[in-house]
Amino acid sequence: MTRSPGVTLSGITWDHSRGLLPLLATAQRFEELHPGVTITWGKRSLQAFADAPIEDLAQRFDLLIVDHPFVGFAGKHPTLVPLDQHLPAPFLADQAANSVGASHASYADNGHQWALAVDAAAPVSAHRPDLLERFQVELPRTWEDLVALAQRGLVVLPAIPVDALMHTYMLCIALGSEPGGSPDGLVDPGVGATALAMLRELVFAAGLENLQRNPIRVYEAMVGGDGHVYCPFAYGYSNYARPSYARAPLRFGGLIDVGGRRLRSALGGTGLAISRGCRGEALDIALAYAAFVASPECQRGLYVESGGQPGHRTAWLDPEADRHTGDFFRRTLPTVDEAYLRPRFDGYIPFQDEAGEIVHAYLRDGGDSAAAVANLNELYREARPDA
Repeated sequence: MTRSPGVTLSGITWDHSRGLLPLLATAQRFEELHPGVTITWGKRSLQAFADAPIEDLAQRFDLLIVDHPFVGFAGKHPTLVPLDQHLPAPFLADQAANSVGASHASYADNGHQWALAVDAAAPVSAHRPDLLERFQVELPRTWEDLVALAQRGLVVLPAIPVDALMHTYMLCIALGSEPGGSPDGLVDPGVGATALAMLRELVFAAGLENLQRNPIRVYEAMVGGDGHVYCPFAYGYSNYARPSYARAPLRFGGLIDVGGRRLRSALGGTGLAISRGCRGEALDIALAYAAFVASPECQRGLYVESGGQPGHRTAWLDPEADRHTGDFFRRTLPTVDEAYLRPRFDGYIPFQDEAGEIVHAYLRDGGDSAAAVANLNELYREARPDA
């Protein structure tokens, strides 16, 4: 036990058990190990988590749970603490060696590490095993299978603007154009138009109410009622695979094929960052706490046991973690490992917000998919600092 001076740290995360409970648990344990330290965690909505300006939050909080596309801004503006200048090199090397997919690297920009990958995720599939039997259906393997299942009213998916954009990225990759590969535009015009048309076909078959659903609302709908059998892609939440959490636990897995190629979804997850305004003894305590949360011992122990979805690979490979979550980690790890890393340039977040609205409007109203892609590409060219 280490006695510390009276230091109070405040943190902000997002409003879900996965985002809040493991931080409350780790803060409590850290306080017990460091008398005199107080760590408080607040929460904000999932949408605010994606949209709120990181510079505003950094002025109000010491500890920040962040989305990796923010690091492009952090690399150009004095907002977050460069962790590589403070944490031991062997510790960071372990984090890199045990990353789930590109999770650790996603928080690096401009030569610095801006956050620790304490949470890893990507869109994966989910289904209700009991309803598969009740409705006498099989899991879809191809896009055609998926649309046919949606036409029966058995499919649910998140299609609010940001998720709709991530699905567009995923389909473009399957069709041969990885988004963001060139400053000349986001995607190949023909590929993008085909991807949007495919996504609209699916959303129409599944129901336009999905345009108002994020992943949490999708999973709550699946476990709260008995009408939704299958979700083809949504950011995974191991909570909904836990019998202690969900009335009807979901089983998670990989993604379907499109044109003979397995889908690659866009990497998500969250990182633990420290505000540049945290200084002196408070900074030393914040660094110690961040290292404690990201440590393999905490990640595969207290963190996952408290409802978290860890970012350290040893937790994903731990049979005990799988035992609590219906093999969530084993069944989804390949998909997260393969996930596509979004652009992270300074200015990407405003682009993502506007681009999501363009895709969402097309899914809702229809029209010319080629024109929608032209708007996306023009917006991307304007947003890129090297355009």
